[in-house]
Amino acid sequence: MPDTRLDDRTAARLLSVAVENLLRDHPAHWTHVIADDAELVPQRQLHPIFAGSFDWHSCVHQTWLAVRLLRLRPGLPGADEARRVLDSLITAEHARVEAAFFDGPSGGFWERPYGWAWLLVLDAELRTWGSPWAEELRPLSEVLRDRYLAKVVGSRLPVRTGTHGNTAFSTGLVLDAARAAGDEELAAACAAAALRWHREDAGYGGFEPSAGDFLSPGLTEADLMRRVLSPADFADWFEAFLPDLEEARWKSLREPVPVDEPGDPYGSHLVGLALSRARQWRQIAAALPPLHRYTALAGDAAESHRELGLHHVFGHGYYAEHWLGTFAAHLDLNAF
Repeated sequence: MPDTRLDDRTAARLLSVAVENLLRDHPAHWTHVIADDAELVPQRQLHPIFAGSFDWHSCVHQTWLAVRLLRLRPGLPGADEARRVLDSLITAEHARVEAAFFDGPSGGFWERPYGWAWLLVLDAELRTWGSPWAEELRPLSEVLRDRYLAKVVGSRLPVRTGTHGNTAFSTGLVLDAARAAGDEELAAACAAAALRWHREDAGYGGFEPSAGDFLSPGLTEADLMRRVLSPADFADWFEAFLPDLEEARWKSLREPVPVDEPGDPYGSHLVGLALSRARQWRQIAAALPPLHRYTALAGDAAESHRELGLHHVFGHGYYAEHWLGTFAAHLDLNAF
C-alpha cells in the first residue's frame, strides 16, 4: 500500500511544479548525436510528449509524478489543469513520433536504461489505473518495452555507477512495472539478469558516495536483489554482501550525506541520493526478518535520509526542482 505521509499541500505543490516543468522548453539539456545540420531541430519536434523538464528522462518521470498524484489524489488543487496538459501531450500521434525516433539509428542507446525504465513505469501506472492515456502512449511504450527486453537479456555485465547508467536501478523499476502490468516475459528477463549480475556478489568494497551520485551503487544492488530472492535467501545474501555494515567503515552509507549546494546541478544529486537511499533502506528493512541484526539499522537510516531529502525538494531553483519531486513521491507514494 502507498505511504500516505505526503500531505495534500506538498502533493499539490509537487503537481504544480511537475505540470509547469512539462511545458517548459528551456533551459534544456539535449544529448542527441547529430549527423548534419538538418538534424538541428527543436526538441519538441522529435519528442512532442517529453520535451520539457530539462531533459527527456526527467520529463518522463515528471509525467509519471503528475499521473501518480492524479490517480491517488484526484481532488488536488490544479488537478483539472494537469489533466488538460496531459491530454494535450499524451496523444497517439505524438507517441508515434516519439516511437519513430526510438526505432531509428539512435533509438537503441539514447536514454538507455534510465529513461526507458521510467517510461515503462509510466506505462504500467497508466495501464493498472485503466487510463485512456495508456492506449495513447502504446506506440512508444511497445517500442521501448521490446528494446529493454532485448538489452536486459543480452547484457552480460551490470553498470554499477551512482547515476543514470546504473542497471540495477533501472532493472528494478522495470521489474516492478512488468509485474504490475502482468508482463511475465519482461519480468522473468529482469529477474534473471539480476541474478546473473549480482547473485554471487559478496564483501562489497565500494567507496560511497561520489560527489555527483544520486544513487547508492551498493544499496541499489541490494534493493534489486530483495525483489528476486526469498526473504531468507535475501537475508543471507545481504549479510554476505555487507558483512560489516554496523562498523565505522559504512557510516557514510548509514547516515545522510550533507548537502552543501542543493541548487547546483550536481549538488542537487546529493538530495536525490538521500531520497533514493531512504526508499531503498525502507525496502531493505521490510525485506529482512523483524529480528535481523540489520533491520532496525535499515529502518533508522531510512528515516534520517528521508528527513534530509524532503527538506531540500523545494526552493533551490530549476536544476533541483525539475526532477527531485519524482524521488520524493516515489519514496512516499510508491508506484502502481
